[in-house]
Amino acid sequence: MNLRNVAIIAHVDHGKTTLVDQLFRQSGTFRDNQRVEERAMDSNDLEKERGITILAKPTSVEWEGTRINIVDTPGHADFGGEVERILSMVDGVILLVDSSEGAMPQTKFVTGKALKLGLRPIVVVNKVDRPDERIQEVLDEVFDLFVSLDASDEQLDFPVLYASGRNGYANEDPSLREGTLKPLFQKIVDHVPPPKVEVEGTPFTFLVTLLDRDNFLGRILTGRVNSGVVKVNQPIHAIDMDGKVIETGRASKIMSFRGLDRVPVDEARAGDIISLAGLTVATVSNTIADTSVTEAIQAQPIDPPTLSMRFAVNDSPMAGREGSKVTSRMIRDRLEREAESNVAIKVTESEDRDSFEVAGRGELQLGVLIETMRREGFELGISRPRVLFREDENGKKTEPYETVVIDVDDEYSGTVVDKMNQRKGEMTDMRPSGGGKTRITFSAPSRGLIGYHGEFLSDTRGTGIMNRLFEKYGPHKGQIEGRKNGVLISNGNGEAQSYALGPLEERGILFVGHGEALYEGMIVGENAKTDDLEVNPMKAKQLTNFRASGGKDDAVRLTPPKKMTLEQAIAYIDDDEMVEVTPTKIRLRKRHLDPHERKRASRAKAAA
Repeated sequence: MNLRNVAIIAHVDHGKTTLVDQLFRQSGTFRDNQRVEERAMDSNDLEKERGITILAKPTSVEWEGTRINIVDTPGHADFGGEVERILSMVDGVILLVDSSEGAMPQTKFVTGKALKLGLRPIVVVNKVDRPDERIQEVLDEVFDLFVSLDASDEQLDFPVLYASGRNGYANEDPSLREGTLKPLFQKIVDHVPPPKVEVEGTPFTFLVTLLDRDNFLGRILTGRVNSGVVKVNQPIHAIDMDGKVIETGRASKIMSFRGLDRVPVDEARAGDIISLAGLTVATVSNTIADTSVTEAIQAQPIDPPTLSMRFAVNDSPMAGREGSKVTSRMIRDRLEREAESNVAIKVTESEDRDSFEVAGRGELQLGVLIETMRREGFELGISRPRVLFREDENGKKTEPYETVVIDVDDEYSGTVVDKMNQRKGEMTDMRPSGGGKTRITFSAPSRGLIGYHGEFLSDTRGTGIMNRLFEKYGPHKGQIEGRKNGVLISNGNGEAQSYALGPLEERGILFVGHGEALYEGMIVGENAKTDDLEVNPMKAKQLTNFRASGGKDDAVRLTPPKKMTLEQAIAYIDDDEMVEVTPTKIRLRKRHLDPHERKRASRAKAAA
């Protein structure tokens, strides 16, 4: 059978997963009367809730005698490691670009990786039915982007289709607003080359690109068969990048992709994307091969992490009440499993063995990991994110910088520029983007952007859009001012009382409501002033037989407390604070719960 392997790449929210839905429908993968959820490829619970793709996933459709293996990829820069890995499995890419937003930061990042590998892109201008479309300018932006990424003449001669993934049509004529996706299927078959592999006379080799687990089959390794043929129960072994054999076994199950399902097959041939079961140690970037093979396939290098957080055992007075997995051994095993399947994450254990430094690509990636762990029953203490510094050839300290692209209403642009300047960001471009909006591009240290997103949404009344992408390691920018306000800290253990919370509302914004369990050192609110303040939110009204004069027996009316999401809490805390994460609660606390220890720690920091 004819075979094509293609990845769909784009910036977040440009419509990759929705387009795959329509490719399924129009290729006959689903029955006409079959009920299928929207964005069928986003199968993970967190993906459905957030409406984003987190994991790269292969699928397959058949069209007029050709099987097309399609890999749906994440659009967020934080999950760029997923995209970097899968590009080695495909022979072409479909670059999806929004007809209004144009080429965004993540578009540049992924396209650069694809062009370096020599892949020839098919450009699809999506959402052409938007009222604010600017198709010609967007195409010019894409061409300029390719030129800036040193694309070859062959890559610059890319075919273009104009599509609406949601409405299920693609055309070569930008003025048409109807039809089917047949032109896209045809372009894939004509433009993407079949896999250049050797089937006959060569031993079986296979590079592991994705790792998954199954309760019945155990470890499932996914990738593209590089050469030869593999059959069920064939003896195989796993080789690491240095050519050392790390495990020997049999191919107990071979599965090929058919629509949303993995279907068992008796054999797989070179060029096909398959999943393999039967090995227990092999992992991502290992080579699985016939036992006669001794040389490993070279895996693509992955960009290093830029941000880290400390994951610690929960040591608060409420530890163990809400979660079932609370020991350091359980946390270590879970983090090691994550680092094994997610090549963009690195885990190192601290000297006290009670905490772990987890490094990744960004706050969102680490936030998704924490959210997944709390749903599995873990309790954790999480520190403030910190960037990973390096030294250049001259021994000078450098830090990661990010390209920040902000789309904002004209009236708020001045505020955004001012706030970014305070965070040591340098403006590199500013242009009108139509509809009363301005697009501003900054080069800013990642350190200054931690915790800014919430403030940015407040400043722009929720209308601004911010996109970030790792740019480079550059000179250290010195001191950057952090959070301006102090916090209100509980001075004891007990339940919050309305009688005490009423007066505290005048001091700042509360994070807790009546009846919530508190402990000493827990953060109960934000102080209106710059310093921290210890308060007693558990003070109850004295009950006596005397009636209060002047109608003072009225019930206390409290403003609803400010409840933070996990990402907001992580972005809010300061260096001496932590987020306590359990399956049911997210609490803010000081790292040192005892006030005397806090004073000692602050004096030691001031002396240093």
